[in-house]
Amino acid sequence: MFFLLLLCICGLLLRGDAQDRAALWRGNDRSGRCQYTFTVPSPVEASCPQTGGPEMEGLKARLSLLEVLVSRLTGGDARGPQGAGAGAQPELQEALTRAVGERNLLQGEKERLERELEGLQRRMEEMRRETEKLRNRPCPPQTPVVPPNPSLQGSGLMRPAGVSSPMSHLMTRPNRQGDSSSSLRDSAWQYASPDFQELKAEVTEVPAPDGSEDNTGCGELVSVGAPITHRKADNIEGKYGVWMQDPESVSPYGPNMVWRIDTIGSDVRKLFGYEDMNQLSKGFPSKVLLLPEPVESTGATVYRGSLYFQRRRSRTLIRYDLASESIAARRDLPHAGFHGQYPYSWGGYTDIDLAVDEQGLWAVYSTNKAKGAIVISQLDPHSLEVKKSWETNIRKNTVANTFIICGKLYAVASYTAPDTIINYTYDTETSQGKAVAIPFRNKYRYNSMIDYNLAQRKLFAWDNFHMVSYDIRLGRQQAN
Repeated sequence: MFFLLLLCICGLLLRGDAQDRAALWRGNDRSGRCQYTFTVPSPVEASCPQTGGPEMEGLKARLSLLEVLVSRLTGGDARGPQGAGAGAQPELQEALTRAVGERNLLQGEKERLERELEGLQRRMEEMRRETEKLRNRPCPPQTPVVPPNPSLQGSGLMRPAGVSSPMSHLMTRPNRQGDSSSSLRDSAWQYASPDFQELKAEVTEVPAPDGSEDNTGCGELVSVGAPITHRKADNIEGKYGVWMQDPESVSPYGPNMVWRIDTIGSDVRKLFGYEDMNQLSKGFPSKVLLLPEPVESTGATVYRGSLYFQRRRSRTLIRYDLASESIAARRDLPHAGFHGQYPYSWGGYTDIDLAVDEQGLWAVYSTNKAKGAIVISQLDPHSLEVKKSWETNIRKNTVANTFIICGKLYAVASYTAPDTIINYTYDTETSQGKAVAIPFRNKYRYNSMIDYNLAQRKLFAWDNFHMVSYDIRLGRQQAN
């Protein structure tokens, strides 16, 4: 009870002290209005903080920034983007004018082509009508043979009886109904007046035999036929590849067996076998072998029952026996560049290209010593030893591909041009090279493999997913 009474007394004392220090003021402001001001001292702060502290400075900075932004929006800076847009207007107008001009040119070209097409159609129609007219026209009647005029017999214009004309072997006369004479009989002398005579003859052109052609043995390449497509690869792994037939097959595989390797990938090991060309075209392999070593690029070949190929990322050559399905021999090709050092012009790590012809197994490559020039080596098919080598004077990376026929190397100029040429040949018998110009066609415009098959007398090629072959014609071997 005493404690509560003490608290009440203290509260009354404090209230009275606060009332003593409170003040009420009354006065007029600047506009003359009456204003009451009531002030109470702070029970906590002894003095008020000074104005113009950090809070005020921050407020002033924000107000200044706001004023600058407002001035930019309402002043000259607000016209900046519009000025840039106005500057871009001439460029846009120029581009539009150029596009319209090109469109007008294309439209004019289209109209010109349409006119040419109409003209060609009219000419075709005229030719068709002319053809029909000629077909419906009856054949001219046979001109009767006019007997010789006796007055000409003594003039020297008549041919004496029993004397043949020096041009009689060029003059033929087709047998007509009732004629019993041979087609080699001389035509009769025809004349309309004694002032002149006309010799009529039907000359038949007989092509002379080409004495340079030799279809039974070796010779120089004369021509390459049009490509014949056998199959297109099924997926991207077959963009590049190699396909081949054994020219000297060994049991258990016959001469019609076709082998194929798709060479896209980092671990190429699958070897597909087809019983014949027909099964290849249908895509039905009868044999699939998994090689023990990965294959590098498109330079593989098959010969006497073995697959010969270059091991990936090395200069090692491998002979894989197809019958036993095992490696029969392996050997490094001395000093040969590999994995992109000396490829063909299309790349593809085609540093070492193996080939087979009438004289055996070959390797086409280059070395540091040859400085990128093509080197040809004849290999022992059993041990893969180099028997003899030739160094040419043509750079390997300047040709698209090569193949060997009868000991002669042939180089193709381009792998993408649809109509290119075989532009170089090197004869290992004479150790001489020369420039040639034999037309060659890349039908699908990316030829990554070309090999000669001596049994078929054809070239096999892999052209942008497509397996194609070419007929060839060889001329007679020229004497040195």
